[in-house]
Amino acid sequence: MELLQLQYFRTVARLEHMTKAAQELHIAQPALSKTISRLESDVGVPLFDRYPGKIRLNTFGKLFLDKVEKALSLLEEGKKEVSELAGLDHGSIRLATSTLDRLSDALGEFLAMHPEVNFQITQASMYEMTHLLEVGEVDMCFTALSIEQPDINSVSVLRDKVYLGVPIGHRFAERKSIRLSELAEDSFIGYKEEFPIQQMNDILFQQAGIAPKFVCRVDEPSAITSLVRAGLGVAIVGNCGGPNSPIRLLPIEFPVCERNFQIVWNEKRYLSLAASKFRDFLIAYFAKSEQESYDETKIG
Repeated sequence: MELLQLQYFRTVARLEHMTKAAQELHIAQPALSKTISRLESDVGVPLFDRYPGKIRLNTFGKLFLDKVEKALSLLEEGKKEVSELAGLDHGSIRLATSTLDRLSDALGEFLAMHPEVNFQITQASMYEMTHLLEVGEVDMCFTALSIEQPDINSVSVLRDKVYLGVPIGHRFAERKSIRLSELAEDSFIGYKEEFPIQQMNDILFQQAGIAPKFVCRVDEPSAITSLVRAGLGVAIVGNCGGPNSPIRLLPIEFPVCERNFQIVWNEKRYLSLAASKFRDFLIAYFAKSEQESYDETKIG
């Protein structure tokens, strides 16, 4: 049994499709099929149920996959611990997040301090982030939704106010604040339904007692701002540029609209020196930003 066989098996088990797995692994499909067959011969039982045009992980395969993921994860942690000898400046950080717009400035500052650090960033759903943390495929997550799982630790780093974004000429554009229930008849622009931020926004709509009419669903904050500016509809948004925003941002009176962003990691997984330093950097970075915002508010 070879390490490469186990890595190939994990990919095939995840996709449950031999051709797609071969494409992802950049090998020929017949060669992959032979590798999986040799692995099944070594294990002594078939790991997949095969049907015309598709395969499915069977009971033996599911049990074996659990052990394979643990074994590969331990090997990866061993590699990381050895690589620690290279120090922080040559480390790697694997990060999963549902949104990058709140992280971009912090990432830029950290990389300016440690330009040799290698980042691997994945945009993922809450289910995907939970799985990635459990199997050790990421070091940490940055998310506004809690992950309630054993051995998962978190620290809150950013409380982000949420606004109603309207075009400059909207009938409510000159209002000082708004209640979401007043927008029951308006057209909304939102994120795609599976996006964690959209799931949080949907809770706000439920609390407001409205069922918004979505005319467009996107996957980028900048796209929402552009479409609101064009007059296509209104949207729930973060702070899109403060006083220089291309749209009007109205504080929402009800329901209370705030997102609590957290750094989340698995206590039972090895956290590299680079990842530990980045986690501590984010905590300090956002604490400093919050204090600066508070000071500006007092001065104003």
